[in-house]
This record gives sequence, structure tokens and C-alpha cells, in this order.
Amino acid sequence: MTDRPPPEHPDFLWRNPEPRSSYDVVIVGGGGHGLATAYYLARNHGITDVAVLEKGWLAGGNMARNTTIIRSNYLWDESAALYEHALKLWERLPEELDYDFLFSQRGVLNLAHTLQDVREGVRRASANRLNGVDAEWLEPDQVAEVCPILDVSPRTRHPVLGATYQPRAGIAKHDHVAWALARAADALGVDLIQGCEVTGFLKDGDRVVGVETDRGRIHAGRVGLAAAGHSSVLAARAGVRLPVQSHPLQALVSELHEPVHPTVVMSNHVHVYVSQAHKGELVMGAGVDAYNGYGQRGSFHVIERQMAAAVELFPVFARAHVLRTWGGIVDVTPDASPIIGRTPVTDLYVNCGWGTGGFKATPAAGWTFAHTLATGEPHPLSAPFALERFTTGALIDEHGAAAVAH
Repeated sequence: MTDRPPPEHPDFLWRNPEPRSSYDVVIVGGGGHGLATAYYLARNHGITDVAVLEKGWLAGGNMARNTTIIRSNYLWDESAALYEHALKLWERLPEELDYDFLFSQRGVLNLAHTLQDVREGVRRASANRLNGVDAEWLEPDQVAEVCPILDVSPRTRHPVLGATYQPRAGIAKHDHVAWALARAADALGVDLIQGCEVTGFLKDGDRVVGVETDRGRIHAGRVGLAAAGHSSVLAARAGVRLPVQSHPLQALVSELHEPVHPTVVMSNHVHVYVSQAHKGELVMGAGVDAYNGYGQRGSFHVIERQMAAAVELFPVFARAHVLRTWGGIVDVTPDASPIIGRTPVTDLYVNCGWGTGGFKATPAAGWTFAHTLATGEPHPLSAPFALERFTTGALIDEHGAAAVAH
């Protein structure tokens, strides 16, 4: 009998342990940010007595419902620094985690359709270059060279007047990213606990000392919330009111096609963005639904409008068929920038408010949040994103970057 080679993927990439009664750190939320935080707590700080609690299955929330775009071409210095750190981590993570999660640096185009769009795009590209981010302004003929299937003729309802372009941007396979982080965190000793919903918090005066779950009490030295759209609900149970609103955000994919779309194209003006997945589906998204809610689906009129915009920009897609749609729950702050750091409750920390930009920030969010949970102090990259900015007025207004799902 000959020895068989090991399977490419074992049956399980991580353990499925029972929760223990106490941990040094408990992270609430088993999505990309929670898993990245746990991984960097162990890798960067040597803290392995960590539990990640997920009410469903790992990466079953927004991590499995986003559109996988990765970029760092944000306007303000604070945002550019954080997202560029994330992009640099993305570039080395496949080798570091020894896992091919299909990170493809195919570039991203942000289209301009009006003179105001042009002015804003030139400004953004200039600001990006000052911050060391690879960005350039392209005229319509240059845009056509990057993406030949895009209609850049002047006869369209919203003519393409140019675009910003970040060549290092791209996409990755979101499920594989989560599996890679989970496997690495588990190998370092982190407990990843699925099917464990946090229902409340254990407090000693004004200090959090653990969590109540549907599987019993778990004591903790520090608790970090990384629950995306449900962060404000959980924080309220600890007596903290976060300046966050949750909205459904939906996207869709087409049936499979041969490779036709070489890059990522985004248009804030007509509210659509389009890329092509590795398997061949066209992945399309739009803006958030206007209402607050926690449903993982959206309104039909948003799909209708984004499809009309996509067909206008890409006439070649006119006969493509929609395969499926889905929705996530995005957590949006008043300045469209995240909240990372301490809360008014001692030993309770929060990482939320990423809106539509959470996936691309995954490694940097984990890196900085792990630093805060390990030391009790903000990381220099995340310090400007503290909760206190909403009382001091030091806002980081990235609505221009987050006006459309991305």
C-alpha cells in the first residue's frame, strides 16, 4: 500500500475548542478584523491567552459579504497612513501566512464625470503622492488603455473626463483571507470559538471584567469589540453609546464569464463599481441603502440603479445575467472614518465604524487594535481615530472616499 500525499486542505484549518472560564483578552467578533487582531496579538505581542467569540461561524458576516477591493488612495494624511500600512501588510501576508488567498494587484480607477470630480481627483492624487501612495491622474485616452472595455466616448450620459489610478490596488479572496488568519492565530494558541453569542458584559464598577454569552460567563482582562454593524448594539449593553449608524449594503455578481475586465473601476457620480472575480463573475456594488437596519439584504431600486450605471459604463455587460445578490451591515460614523481605541468603560475597547472600507483595512485594523489591547495605549497610526474626536471636533472627513460602496 503506497503512502498518499496529504490533502491540499485538511478537514479543519483550526481547532473548535470549548470556551474556558477566563482569558487575558476576549475579542467579540470573528470576522476579518477580529481574526487579524488575535493573530497580531499573538505574533507581535506574545499574548496567546486570547479568545475570539463569534455568534455564528467565523467570517460569516461582512467578511463573507464584501466585494474584496483593496486600496489606500484616501485623501487625508491620517487615512492614507492607515490604509497604506494595510496595503503594505497585504503585500507580504500571503508569504507570511503561507496561504495563497489570491491577492491580485490589478489597480483601481476612480472615474471623474464632472469638472468638480476632476478637481477632486487631481487633488486626491496629489495628496496621495505627498503621502507616499502610488497614485496618478489619467486622461480619458489613458483610462481606455488601462480598461479597454470602459466606454470613454463623449456621447454617454456621464462622460468619463479622467480618473485617478492606483496601480498597487486590487482584490483578494475574502474567504481565503479569513481562513489564513484563523489558521495562523489557532497555530499560535488562540481559541476561536464559534456559535458563542455575547449577550452582555460583566462589570466591576466602571470596569469590564468579562462577558456574558449564551454558553456561559467568560472573564477577561480586556475586551475588544470588533463586531462591525452590531458594534453599537453591543457597546450599548456595556453602557456606551457609539456615534455609529448601521445600514444595509448590497452587492451582486453575474454568471461566470471569460476574463474581460482587467482592473477595478469605481464611479462615485453614478454610484457603481465593478471588478471581475478570479472565477469569472462580475462583482458589482453601489451605495448603502438610505435606511438604518440590520437585515443582510437591500432594496431592489438600488440594484436597478447600479445595473443601469454599470451598463452605461460597460456596454459589453448589457447581456450579462445576475447570478445572486447579498447584503452586509455597515457601521457608519459621522465623518466616515473608523473608531479604534478606548471607550469610557475601563478595559473595554472598540474597533468599528469602518463603513464600506473594512475589508481593505483588515491587516492594519488588526495590527493597531492588537497594539491597543496589548498596551492599553493607541497605536500612532490609530491615535487620530479615537472616540474622543467626536467631542474635540478633530474629525477626519472621508465622505469623498466613502460615497459609494468600496
